[in-house]
Amino acid sequence: MNTERTGGLALAAVFSGHGHPFDLREFPVPAPGRGEVLVDISCSTICGSDLHTWHGRRQEPVPCVLGHEIVGRIVAFGPGAPRVDLRGEMLLEGDRITWTLAASCGECFFCKRGLPQKCEHLFKYGHSSIAPGREFSGGFAECCLLTAGTGIVKLPDALTDTLAAPANCAVATVAAAFRLAGPVAGSTVAILGCGVLGLTAAAMARSLGAAEVISCDLDPGRSAAVRDFGASHFCEPADLLSDTRDLTKGRGADVTLEFSGSSAAVAGAFAATRTGGVSVIAGTITPGGSVTIDPNDLVRRMLTLRGLHNYAPEDLVAAVEFLADTGDRFPFASLAGGAFALEDIEHAFESATVRPGRRVSITP
Repeated sequence: MNTERTGGLALAAVFSGHGHPFDLREFPVPAPGRGEVLVDISCSTICGSDLHTWHGRRQEPVPCVLGHEIVGRIVAFGPGAPRVDLRGEMLLEGDRITWTLAASCGECFFCKRGLPQKCEHLFKYGHSSIAPGREFSGGFAECCLLTAGTGIVKLPDALTDTLAAPANCAVATVAAAFRLAGPVAGSTVAILGCGVLGLTAAAMARSLGAAEVISCDLDPGRSAAVRDFGASHFCEPADLLSDTRDLTKGRGADVTLEFSGSSAAVAGAFAATRTGGVSVIAGTITPGGSVTIDPNDLVRRMLTLRGLHNYAPEDLVAAVEFLADTGDRFPFASLAGGAFALEDIEHAFESATVRPGRRVSITP
């Protein structure tokens, strides 16, 4: 969308359910209301949850506009819209930004208890059905209307669109996992799952000063990539427990992070965590799995188990700062899976499907 077209029409790829092709439709460009910001989208990346929805493994209310890993430029501010970002930097029309996956009210039970991602009035980009005047609520479109309560981060010039887009999902989720885990300097961190989240976690663990970073995945072909992203050791699931104990004099990892979505990986994370350690489970986003925990083991080993879903605004700030500070230290550019025009979105999803571990971009 060209900013000169504000008040005209803009294109959106409407998703109507598994098995249905995207419907490219034009809608009137909305004028931002109270607390809202209109953004011209420059890049959105296809997240794993988008693929799950497209393949029918995950359900979203339809029709909707998918996509939540988004970068764009501010077109217009509504009355009372934020004029500073989450870091206190001034926001102006034309600024390049990303924003939180969800908007929260700030006043409900969960918002006041440090869980804005569980707001009782939560709005999630790319996960909500469209309505008249609210069609531009996801990333696979030419513009997006940011609702009140959205956290905005102004992007540094050094970050490219394709590098910055996953910040507001994958990288922020990893930042949230480390926030829940606590300090990791000098620690042994075991990471289960070596997709985009797992690779990012290896890099973040190393940048936070972890002494040992153990990455675990079913695919041995990922061993070289994880080492490029800071892992000191790679293993397959069958060897996780023995390798972790060998590296820690029999104790186990100080912190385990699960990003695979596998129940077996969750059980493996618990087993590989040392007495008094912390295990953060973040990869399971579809129901149906089960894990058996012996309460005696939980008590005697004094484990801390943390579940993570989405993230808080502070984690997006940490994600952008991490990429800006260390993006050239690790080969994040290698995770890019190519760019497609909005009109070619079907091919983009097909490409993302056959190239797991890559972030395919949609550039309106």
